[in-house]
Amino acid sequence: MLANHDLSAADLGGLLVHFLVLSLLAVGGAITTVPDMHRFIVTEHHWLTDAQFTASIAIAQAAPGPNVLFVAVLGWNVAGALGALATMAGSLLPSTALSLWATRWGTQRRETRFVRAFTAGLMPITLGLLLSTGWVLAQPYLTDAAHRWGAGALIALTLVVMMRTKLSPIWLVAVGMLAGAFGWI
Repeated sequence: MLANHDLSAADLGGLLVHFLVLSLLAVGGAITTVPDMHRFIVTEHHWLTDAQFTASIAIAQAAPGPNVLFVAVLGWNVAGALGALATMAGSLLPSTALSLWATRWGTQRRETRFVRAFTAGLMPITLGLLLSTGWVLAQPYLTDAAHRWGAGALIALTLVVMMRTKLSPIWLVAVGMLAGAFGWI
């Protein structure tokens, strides 16, 4: 994947600001904001294609380290080192500052009705954001006739196993890796 190193300062600033805002909406982690990242990077600005976007996330998720690395890979593929800096700074600065403050505040008040209700209320929001992320990432495979059935079967298998067992998701990642390696999806 080639980075579009010709982004203007205004475009880099827009990339930074967009990721600053997304950082504050990333309930459940940066991966939950992938649908809006896709809208901004692929649909609105055409900086990456669907395939480049999906590959950027897949490469970063396959690498060891924190899950948020996909943000740097997206930024790198959009605008090289400056793009990676813009997306990572945008993703990490606000959420880190807010998390530090909220953790201290919540720890002091963890037994209050408000904090318990707030924590319980975030669960369906996080699940909805994760489902929309899965939908965006699955689209290139579900719409391609050569991969449709394999991808659909892998998604169905994952849903059944996660809902009915306590099996670690890493095993499902391994199944997906093998399915891809053998060309089944």
